Amino acid sequence: MKQFINSKETLVTEAIDGALRTAGGRLARLDGYPHIKVVVRTDWDKSKVALVSGGGSGHEPSHAGFVGQGMLTAAVCGEVFASPSVDAVLAGILAVTGKAGCLVIVKNYTGDRLNFGLAVERARAFGLKVNMVIVDDDVALPDLPQARGVAGTLFVHKIAGALADQGVDLSTVTEAAQKVISGAVSIGMSLDTCTLPGSPKEERIEAGMAELGLGIHGEAGVEQVAFSNAKSAMAMVVNRLEALIAPGPHVALLNNLGGTTPLEMSVLAEELTHSRIGGQIRWLIGPAAMMTSLDMHGFSVSLLPVSKAEEGLLQAPVAPWVWPGCLALGPVSILPLPDGLAPIQPLPSANDKTRQFLERCCSILIEAEDDLNALDAKSGDGDTGSTLATAARALLKALDRLPLADLTQLYRAIGLELSQTMGGSSGVLLAIFFAAAGDASSSGNDAIGSLKAGLDRIMQVGGAKPGDRTMIDALMPALNVLDQGLQAAAREARQGADATSRITRARAGRASYVSEANLSGHNDPGAEAVARLLERLASEEALVG
Repeated sequence: MKQFINSKETLVTEAIDGALRTAGGRLARLDGYPHIKVVVRTDWDKSKVALVSGGGSGHEPSHAGFVGQGMLTAAVCGEVFASPSVDAVLAGILAVTGKAGCLVIVKNYTGDRLNFGLAVERARAFGLKVNMVIVDDDVALPDLPQARGVAGTLFVHKIAGALADQGVDLSTVTEAAQKVISGAVSIGMSLDTCTLPGSPKEERIEAGMAELGLGIHGEAGVEQVAFSNAKSAMAMVVNRLEALIAPGPHVALLNNLGGTTPLEMSVLAEELTHSRIGGQIRWLIGPAAMMTSLDMHGFSVSLLPVSKAEEGLLQAPVAPWVWPGCLALGPVSILPLPDGLAPIQPLPSANDKTRQFLERCCSILIEAEDDLNALDAKSGDGDTGSTLATAARALLKALDRLPLADLTQLYRAIGLELSQTMGGSSGVLLAIFFAAAGDASSSGNDAIGSLKAGLDRIMQVGGAKPGDRTMIDALMPALNVLDQGLQAAAREARQGADATSRITRARAGRASYVSEANLSGHNDPGAEAVARLLERLASEEALVG
């Protein structure tokens, strides 16, 4: 798999330096590349308890991203998914530990326990006060003798970091960290595994499936489950967590495992608040990428019961900008639409023939959704089919309130409906098309004349004309012969749509931003939609007739 790296051998050191370039001098690295990779605060005077954490790289922004006032004092970085060496950990401890002492925070993996643990012993031999805590928040595999440490570690970083910043002693910071560890629970789910730099991707999760309880190094989870949507995915995660949490208020940390889009993460946040435990979740950290697993297309949920004091510690300001904050959950605020936007509703009327025709048109566009998306993906962003299908579904739902017996008002009502439900430039243009057709119809034009008037209007507004590689290349020739019947219109639309594949220089629409190489050989998806619609209608008319 292609990745934006130079080599796996230099990946981590180059990434650390790239991150430090914009730290404004607040962060630095120890001079020990490539074996010692430690990021430290430059504003640290060793007067307070230091916090050191780390582990393998590949979990960015953890751990180096959380170095700064209010969180970590130093982060010790290993290679991707590999624990740092004892010397590297010891270097980090020695660099930041003063008389107040140091708390070392370790995720519960064998390599981390051994390397950090030995480094702590060696630091103590130097006479330093060093305590170590081990985070084991992963509840995915209850039969494991030692649970893994995952994103719940960030609760420890934040609460212990806030206390240390307040100047409390090492014993108090350590006790608070242990309390967080005893209460934190986490579990994740992913649709895909992660890609190790320089290695082929393991295709372990089959299409249509998700894996529940993956480790942050891509380790297999507890089971593979059928995937349907965000709601069911969150319900499965919540089901594992619900039995393990106590009554009372909790904070949730919603973590992006690396390859999930912000849009998906926001949907997952909404589903978490509506889940069976949503009433107990008073505060939310995220959704954000905090402890990732390279490019894993998944998420994790961590929960922690909190008191007022811990709530304040989680909400205390910090220097690291990647910390998303701990925010109170509340209802969605809704304000009324401004005056003038509330649409005038037409008087509904019935006409069975018109209704059946509209239903058929909408069904054809919905059925063509995937094909049109695939065609648009070759020269655009792959959403033409979805845009048309969304409008068609909305129109089907609106049929009972449309003036089906009054063609003039029907044109206007369809235009109004599309302006509200159909996104993108296509939605605006088709709304203008039908609104103009309604105006022309009210002036005495017949159905075909009204539709031609609508076409003239969208050419004026949109600036496109025949030959510019838009839906007009199929729509205009079809309307010009529509008085000869659907068969003739479908034939002309098909010729116009196919001709767009030979137009390699679009002069209007989104395709005008696409290179000639990407346009060549592909029909314009809007023109293709017009052609397919008329072909299906003509075919069905022939079967009936």
